[in-house]
Amino acid sequence: MIESAILWLLNFLAVPTVGLTSVFFISFISATLLPLGSEPAVFAVIKANGAMFWPVILVATVGNTLGGMVDYWMGYGAKQTFARERSSRWFHWLERFGPKTMLLAWLPGIGDPICTLAGWLRLPFWPSVFYMMVGKFLRYLFMTWLLLNVPDGFWRSIADWLA
Repeated sequence: MIESAILWLLNFLAVPTVGLTSVFFISFISATLLPLGSEPAVFAVIKANGAMFWPVILVATVGNTLGGMVDYWMGYGAKQTFARERSSRWFHWLERFGPKTMLLAWLPGIGDPICTLAGWLRLPFWPSVFYMMVGKFLRYLFMTWLLLNVPDGFWRSIADWLA
């Protein structure tokens, strides 16, 4: 369902489904609270054109960081609405370690809520964005390197199995 919504959005915006623009949009959307991973799109574009490795990694990092910034601002605006939740352990942890916790913004499942909580706690914005960007960049770099080192035969067997 989410995949079809993403394809609809890309078509609506007249964005090609493969390339830097689509990597940007998919990375941006996946950084919000929607359950979508951008690594397959990043890997597919790099696998199709290895010369695009660094541009794709950088565009994905920028898109994902901007999405994390949206999460931050959503949390910033939601602070008054959910003030009673402030006693949870996540808040204490974020308050204790500050913007450096944004290095964990890349983690599946909890990374996006961490960005939202950072805004809620009104952690310093630009240091939070910096650490968020570093964490997301390192994630894309590592995941793409890892996926590129998997033999092509493995991907073909996965494709045959799915077909």
